[in-house]
Amino acid sequence: MKVCIIGAGSIGGLVAARLAKSDAKVSVVARGEHLRAIAANGLRLTSAEAPEIVAPVDAYGAIGDVPPQDLIVLAVKAHQLTPIVDEIAQLATKGGLFLTMQNGIPWWYFHKFGAAYEGQVLESVDPGGRIAASLPIDCVLGSVVYPAAEITAPGVIHLVEGNRFSLGELDGQRTDRVEAVSQLFTQAGFKAPVASDLRGEIWTKLWGNMSFNPISALTGATLAGICTHPAARGLAASMMKEAQAVGEALGVRFRIPLEKRIAGAEAVGEHKTSMLQDVEAGRTTELEALVGSIIELGRITGIPTPSIDAVYACARLREDTPRG
Repeated sequence: MKVCIIGAGSIGGLVAARLAKSDAKVSVVARGEHLRAIAANGLRLTSAEAPEIVAPVDAYGAIGDVPPQDLIVLAVKAHQLTPIVDEIAQLATKGGLFLTMQNGIPWWYFHKFGAAYEGQVLESVDPGGRIAASLPIDCVLGSVVYPAAEITAPGVIHLVEGNRFSLGELDGQRTDRVEAVSQLFTQAGFKAPVASDLRGEIWTKLWGNMSFNPISALTGATLAGICTHPAARGLAASMMKEAQAVGEALGVRFRIPLEKRIAGAEAVGEHKTSMLQDVEAGRTTELEALVGSIIELGRITGIPTPSIDAVYACARLREDTPRG
């Protein structure tokens, strides 16, 4: 199978390195020093628990230079997808698939939803419906990403923890093609179950991310810092209660208690959230996919989200304020 990873950053690089050591023919799209290091030395993957992998991949600096692919893994962040989606749409072979790996509520959420909101565009993650208009929805698979990884040097990815990618058809069916992608990931050493309720898994992960990430970005606190501070813990819980009401209005079942979800975050310890890491690095955050999308879904379903609104407003102001 020919696989192209669009965005060979932390998660994309992890996937590329593992797949390249299996039976897949892997290409990556990267930029700058990262691209040059991969082209010169291969893509390196390190971890505390396994020997280093040096993966041979074909490295490209432009999407237009990549030949047709059987599987295109969209590993860029949600806000980075719209500007490149037209180029990406041209990459697939006949019958080729697009596998989305964005955090937060995905742009395809209401596609193949099978209810009153079927096909509705979410402006927070797909302004104007441009992504949905460019990518053939019948060729799209979704995923929930659980590993944590980071780029430690150009061309070098370090796996911090985690090994699971839940994969699924947007309508929850168990098809031959999603089984084939699951097998590909499994052969590469990942746990890659086919999910029958991908949206439910998305909400379970998002439940913590939509609260801890923006609070962390605004305060500089780690997960443990938020969870052990009574007022901050209470704010996170209030945001999560509102998000749960929105999710349940859309038919989502939350299978773990709220306090258990918070306790799980606290157990991670002195970990900086991805949004805090982006803030510290001067990068654009995933605020819309993680938080703005929940507010939009709240308006669609008629569920008030006052705590989420307030934190979002502060985080939006911080992101929109020029830094000296």
